[in-house]
Amino acid sequence: MFRFFENLVDPYTDYPEQDSPPRKLWPFLWDYSQPFKRLFLITAIMSVVVAVMEIWLISYMGRLVDLLTGADPAQFIAENGWELLAVALFILFLRPILHGLDVALLNNGILVNFGTLIRWRAHRHVLRQSVGWFENDFAGRIANRIMQAPPAAGDAVFQVFDAITFSLAYLVGAAFLLAEADLRLVIPLLVWFVLYGVLVRWTMKRVGPASKASSDARSMTTGRVVDSYTNIHSVKLFAHHDSEISYAKEAIEHTRRTFAAEMRIYTMMDVMLTALNGFLVVAVVGWAVWLWMLGTASVGIVAAATALTLRLNAMTGWIMWALSTFFRSLGVVSEGMETIAQPITLTDAPGAKPLTLTRGEVRLDALRHHYGRGSGGLQDVTLTIRPGEKVGLIGRSGAGKSTLVKLLLRFYDPEGGQVLIDGQDITQVTQDSLRSHIGMVQQDSSLLHRSVRDNILYGRPDASEADMLQAARRAEAHEFILDLEDPQGRKGYDAHVGERGVKLSGGQRQRVSLARVILKDAPILVLDEATSALDSEVEAAIQDTLYGVMEGKTVIAIAHRLSTIAHMDRIVVLDDGRIVENGTHAELLAQNGLYAGFWARQSGGFIGTEDAAE
Repeated sequence: MFRFFENLVDPYTDYPEQDSPPRKLWPFLWDYSQPFKRLFLITAIMSVVVAVMEIWLISYMGRLVDLLTGADPAQFIAENGWELLAVALFILFLRPILHGLDVALLNNGILVNFGTLIRWRAHRHVLRQSVGWFENDFAGRIANRIMQAPPAAGDAVFQVFDAITFSLAYLVGAAFLLAEADLRLVIPLLVWFVLYGVLVRWTMKRVGPASKASSDARSMTTGRVVDSYTNIHSVKLFAHHDSEISYAKEAIEHTRRTFAAEMRIYTMMDVMLTALNGFLVVAVVGWAVWLWMLGTASVGIVAAATALTLRLNAMTGWIMWALSTFFRSLGVVSEGMETIAQPITLTDAPGAKPLTLTRGEVRLDALRHHYGRGSGGLQDVTLTIRPGEKVGLIGRSGAGKSTLVKLLLRFYDPEGGQVLIDGQDITQVTQDSLRSHIGMVQQDSSLLHRSVRDNILYGRPDASEADMLQAARRAEAHEFILDLEDPQGRKGYDAHVGERGVKLSGGQRQRVSLARVILKDAPILVLDEATSALDSEVEAAIQDTLYGVMEGKTVIAIAHRLSTIAHMDRIVVLDDGRIVENGTHAELLAQNGLYAGFWARQSGGFIGTEDAAE
């Protein structure tokens, strides 16, 4: 039975992805609600049905009191027995069925799936953002918003049908019930309702912004805490335990203050609500008793009015809480939208086609990029790397080497010029097809918190076990992998490597990364300090493997250890974002320029940072 309601909406249904989703709250929620429109309508109808049913029960209790007043018991049963039996059967069987249907639609049909749909689509949207977008925010804050906005949206929808729709229908029904008894009984109810509306407006006007501020503070705290945990090695290495505690305390205290400000609103609301409810009980019940004293109202009417006001008295706190939760949830969603509704700025061009790689030529044409700062990065770099050519790329820190690679992978779009692969502008091909043709081993060999097997197969998920093992052997990783065991007892290739691969040494991480790239077997290969984390013995063994992997590929190798690129077909020297030297190792030494200065100043094979002109 539950599965029927849970399957009324598929949260993973296909949908048209948008590069620029709605940035305002209600259009945003309406966009995500499209698969639920019919279910929302049915649930709203059921909420009204349940409210009318509850009002009818109170009304019938008043009728029962009137029937009992002065009645003979034997005659009472004879005249009203069938009616009482029908009402009893309704209360025992039909009422639970209708109430169960309403709850199942809400809890199992909407609540389970609505938050799931938003989280799924939000995660897909965020994963489409550029690398630069992620570099400008805390990973913890992004994740916190992805996790807390969907359940908040679900809570908001829940309150709409569980409380708001029900309570509005209940209040209308209550007014009709009192008016049917005596129109004058509606007057105190209307006065109370107006005052209650003023209180609601006062509360909601403050709760939304306060909730958004509190949610934003929580996200900031999460971001700071996760940042400390992610960089725990640096925290311990530099003995900054106390400063990290202070850094987190500042955010935690800000969260406490914003939450305290939010809670003040609820405290004032509760006090004012208690006074209002007191007015409701005294006014309606007192008026009903007065009408009974005048002989214009029966005991049943007094009983019904009393039951109704006591029920409203109990409901108003729940309604106010529901409304507060509703607007608080909207505040959380608004804060989450600052991440999950941001437009995708680096997109595939309209009609972009997959990259067709036939030769592997890479050409940079007047390439310029300064990250919007006007300085740093690259300036008018023109370079052609022939198919199958191995090019070493060197330069001081900040010379533009990493920027060149990021532009080649289209992690950023250039501010000027072009990157062409086999004559195709990479901004006009699909990003996935571009990156599928490029293999890269980075200096910072970050791994996924999954098994070693999963990490290697990331290079080519459809590879066979034999191919995966062969790649690990070629990367000199097979032997140490067999000795791995994680805290859960998983061994070898099934062992998990920890967040970013922290359970492995730097050299082990780099060899797993190298195995992943070997398995990918892409025609263009980028090596960014591919052996920097390896000891000399392993590096010597890996070098032969690297030369084998490079065979037949177009290669760009970044290195500070010049001995690793001295045998490249050509070496390109970058300085201050420009190509200043270009040639073979021998040719550049003969020029006695910047490269020759680097070579002369090497200590253990690394580039010095001194000015070559000294």
